[in-house]
Amino acid sequence: MERTDGREGRGRLSAPRLRHGTPERAGLDAGELRHLVRAVHARTSGERPWAAGAVVVVGRGPVLAVQEAAGWAVRYAAYDEETDTPVELPPEQRVPMTVHTPFDLASLTKLFTSVAAVQQIERGTLGIDARVGAYLPDFTAAVRHGITVRQLLTHTSGLRPELPLYGCADDAERLALLRAEQPIGVPGTYCYSDLNMLLLQHVLERLTRRRLDTLVRDGITRPLGMTATAFGPCPDAAATEDQRRPWAKADRGMLRGEVHDENAWALGGVAGHAGLFSTGRDLAVFCRTLLAGGSHGPARILGPDFVDLLLTPPGLGFALDQPWFMGELSGRGAAGHTGFTGTSLTLDRATDTYVVLLANTVHPRRPRSPDSRPRAEAATRVARAVREI
Repeated sequence: MERTDGREGRGRLSAPRLRHGTPERAGLDAGELRHLVRAVHARTSGERPWAAGAVVVVGRGPVLAVQEAAGWAVRYAAYDEETDTPVELPPEQRVPMTVHTPFDLASLTKLFTSVAAVQQIERGTLGIDARVGAYLPDFTAAVRHGITVRQLLTHTSGLRPELPLYGCADDAERLALLRAEQPIGVPGTYCYSDLNMLLLQHVLERLTRRRLDTLVRDGITRPLGMTATAFGPCPDAAATEDQRRPWAKADRGMLRGEVHDENAWALGGVAGHAGLFSTGRDLAVFCRTLLAGGSHGPARILGPDFVDLLLTPPGLGFALDQPWFMGELSGRGAAGHTGFTGTSLTLDRATDTYVVLLANTVHPRRPRSPDSRPRAEAATRVARAVREI
């Protein structure tokens, strides 16, 4: 298997670059996609919308068939706890959503951490079934319980979903908590956990002697030309939450351009589970690269066999065939993820299609009952739009 270094390769076959085109050119039904676009606009309008704003991107093969923005990147000044209502900004102070608006990706960050890990597996520097303790001997609980790299990537380590790192006094205390954290579940049993990606971040940084943001930039975003994708701060991003207790875990006020996740914020904005900002088009390039076997234009970030490893059940970092947000695209190996701020992406190798739906559903306050039906409905429209080429 050929090694990759995240740089343009000489003598390699290039994968077609993403290009704009019509739905028909992509082999997609224009009517179904018009329904999808109308639904996104409807979901971002009215007094209590699903999201203040959204961007939806749909493509098949190398053709980007839909790129649409709706609603507002910034609509609210605050959330009024006493009246339990959002505080609207005057119209002249609102910021319209555009297709170029960056979003706080939240847990979509985990996909990039996973790709960075699989790059090291491809190079032979990281063993997928190696014990975490081989790389982090000072993480005593991981050593004692024999947690493996594969368990981190598949959320089967037994670690709890999160730790209150945002409540620690300093980085030393946060690190001590991570080092001592023991599994509370049976290793091998699925339990989605941010801690898996935080430990994986430490493995990668110890192994490569480079920070995660550098690994993502040099190994993924720069070679793919994803110039709008980076860890924050990102001043032009869509606003997220008026983050205050009791509904949040910290009192930070209205957030825009700073990572929403409290633990990622406490860790300085660069974390294995959250912290990246990106745009719909950049994520379209990311999806297209994986659908094309790890290449985009002359750049290659993974070999095809290692894309297979990433996306073959149970998936490494990626969720597979989850109808609750993938709708009718699920069922044949569709892969993707969601983010707490309202972000999601789904790619389907069976039909060579993808849909990215970025929304600021936590603006101005996180919903009491998160609703993923718009994500599933969007994916279903894409599934129904697929036509024979």
